[in-house]
Amino acid sequence: MDVVVVGAGVVGLAIARAAAERGRSVVVVERQGIAAGASGVQPGGVRQQWGTPVACRLARESVAFWREATERLGSRTPLELRRSGYLFVALGEETLARLAANVEVQNAEGVPSRIVTPVEAAELVPGLRADELAGGAWCGDDGYFDRPQSVVEAFAADLDVRLHDVARLTPAGDGWLLACSDGTQLTADHVVVAAGADSVALLEPLGIELPIDREERYLFLSEPVPERLLEPLVVSPELAFAAKQLTDGRVLASDLTARGAADDEREQWRAHVRGAVERLLPQLTYVTYPLLVRGVYDVTPDSQPVLGPVAPGLHVAAGFSGHGFMIAPAVARIVVDALAGGHDEILDVLGADRFSTGRLVPEPQLV
Repeated sequence: MDVVVVGAGVVGLAIARAAAERGRSVVVVERQGIAAGASGVQPGGVRQQWGTPVACRLARESVAFWREATERLGSRTPLELRRSGYLFVALGEETLARLAANVEVQNAEGVPSRIVTPVEAAELVPGLRADELAGGAWCGDDGYFDRPQSVVEAFAADLDVRLHDVARLTPAGDGWLLACSDGTQLTADHVVVAAGADSVALLEPLGIELPIDREERYLFLSEPVPERLLEPLVVSPELAFAAKQLTDGRVLASDLTARGAADDEREQWRAHVRGAVERLLPQLTYVTYPLLVRGVYDVTPDSQPVLGPVAPGLHVAAGFSGHGFMIAPAVARIVVDALAGGHDEILDVLGADRFSTGRLVPEPQLV
């Protein structure tokens, strides 16, 4: 077998599909099922507004793929990237200056973002309360997939996905042996570990240390609302708040600081959302959020993924800090190129050795 990919989230599936399209024999090994982890609850957002060149490059390449997702994935279900726009708003001049610095980085990488005045922000988002705003950053090409699970399923179509819990990786000649907890053994010339935070335990016995931690994240969802109340996604870094209305009418809203036990903190998070709505988006005042959805980020110290080889024939694609879906197509291309001996310069930036050598690339524009 040429390639085994460990992990059937969107990144692992995208890598497996890209490898298969290049004629590789590929098996995906997954403990629970397709999109059983973070990929199963992510809301399908795709943005290019980042604060580092490497993140912008990954986003730009991926957006080109996403615009043609139906054709590229051969999906019977239309996969439309709805370009509704992302607006980051600033209440103070310091935040506006940070957004402006990020826009400079984005523009240098070809991202068509721009700084907007409070008046322009209110025109872009009808109903936005702009009297407190210093300005904002806008990219009309950013957007979302209304049914992101359909995208993940399209990547998985025709792939050989097997349900096994990989217990151990062992070098075997010029390749690798994967020993599974049910006694199954697989051998491959190349292994790609794309198992999120679970990648750490799998690689640690080989002496490969990855500083990837789990971080719980939560978002609220409303019942479908028939009126269109909010089209672009609005993010307030200072209020730690984000909100968007999906095509089916549901509104999603999030306290971006939400951590801890949902049973204990739920009402506090809900109050946080209500407070931000009152200050920014009064048209959402009477929307209720009966559903709280829990997800998990696999985070690194600089909020950038770990990509590339960590031993001969052994590669990692993990630690996406909540933006794996957005950049999966570019990641897949880079990793599969590396399997064939290629080397994208992004691997020099995001390689696992950056943590021990002090070459971190902190990403400042997180949601």
